[in-house]
Amino acid sequence: MLGSKRILLGITGGIAAYKTTFLTRLLIKAGAEVRIVMTPASADFVSPLTLATLSKNEVLSSFVRDEDGSVNWNNHVDLGLWADLMLIAPATANTLSMMASGACDNLLLASYLSAKCPVFVAPAMDLDMYKHPSTQKTLKTLQGYGNNIIPVESGELASGLIGEGRMAEPETIIAHLQAALRAGKPFLGKKVLITAGPTYEAIDPVRFIGNHSSGKMGYALAEAALAMGAEVTLVSGPTALTVSEPQIQVVPVVSASEMYTEARRYFQEMDIVKGAAAVADNTPEKPAEEKLKKTGDTMQINLVRNPDIIGSLGREKIGQYLVGFALETENELAYAKKKLQEKNLDAIILNSLRDAGAGFGSETNKVTFIDKNSEITPFELKTKAEVARDVLHEIHKRLKDYSFTGIWVLYCLHPAGAGAQLHGNGKCGSGFTNQSAGFYNPGAFPDGIRQQDPMDKACGSGE
Repeated sequence: MLGSKRILLGITGGIAAYKTTFLTRLLIKAGAEVRIVMTPASADFVSPLTLATLSKNEVLSSFVRDEDGSVNWNNHVDLGLWADLMLIAPATANTLSMMASGACDNLLLASYLSAKCPVFVAPAMDLDMYKHPSTQKTLKTLQGYGNNIIPVESGELASGLIGEGRMAEPETIIAHLQAALRAGKPFLGKKVLITAGPTYEAIDPVRFIGNHSSGKMGYALAEAALAMGAEVTLVSGPTALTVSEPQIQVVPVVSASEMYTEARRYFQEMDIVKGAAAVADNTPEKPAEEKLKKTGDTMQINLVRNPDIIGSLGREKIGQYLVGFALETENELAYAKKKLQEKNLDAIILNSLRDAGAGFGSETNKVTFIDKNSEITPFELKTKAEVARDVLHEIHKRLKDYSFTGIWVLYCLHPAGAGAQLHGNGKCGSGFTNQSAGFYNPGAFPDGIRQQDPMDKACGSGE
């Protein structure tokens, strides 16, 4: 969420300023570009050289600077316009009061008044100063101006007192920024699972069967989903790519069987699942334990089927919105629709290798979005980042009206008298014995289970 964000960090003269070295490091680690403006007093608590080294940018503290006998202007307006967000940490009682009154006697305050971006403030001061009515009034005033106040923490203070006034820890500040940036996003609160990249199927310790997938499409989907507020898990086959946002949980795998295991491990807790990986259909039956030697002009390798990852998830889904990908070379639309139906998907993304600029390895892609109602939405050739956003917006449109695909059922006794089987998390509130409620996927259970309407009061009204 903070990846590629331009953050203007303001530091004021309080003892908590020493924590800004850790804060700067965390911001950089999160992928942000950081520029720092210090008040003159803050340099007594933390070294500008240290912060410049960590941020990889010059640290500014005055309106002008002397360089080789010439005087240069530090333009506060440019700083305010440059930033995607401004963070003042620590914010002392003095600086907070001056911000509230509009005072402007240093570069930090001037930059604050020039900022056109969201401003976050992390107060830091002693207990009595924090509790003073003037400070509380100042904080309310700043909130009224639209500033975001990061709550102080309670604990031992520099004075020796114990109570409120400590600046929030750097990790807490980062979490607050991320939460604020996610607020109002369309996928806020949603969990998204994405598979990406190729799989490698071992022939021997040296050789493998693979494909040309770079993983770029899956990684673009993961970053786009995060930008839209989702909590993202990325199960990735072997690829040279890295995510720009550390908030994306990356689960590295190599083979199709490993991807199958990991996808199933995370599947049940997900809201949206996108199978963008190029999974090998087959794998060597018995990989050699030692490197195979040349023994003739030909080599025979017996192949067996890999597990169908997306198909198995389709059979087991309980309300998840499941999206597959189809890369085809002929009869594209017909094959994609067949895959959509056979694997019990909610949508499928079709791309054709016959389209110039689409497919493996390229920076662009051309896709067609097909949902389970046979609604077809084609898109023009775009960058994979743009394609990812298009796909997610199509999913979001359908989620607004999406209802669980599972059927709410009452699992009664089987005709033969066998006990009912619980599938899902539902609880039957009807008072019946040997009965449970949950989601039923047609074909997942034996015959004889009586289906119950979702609104049937006999089963606790769908608890």
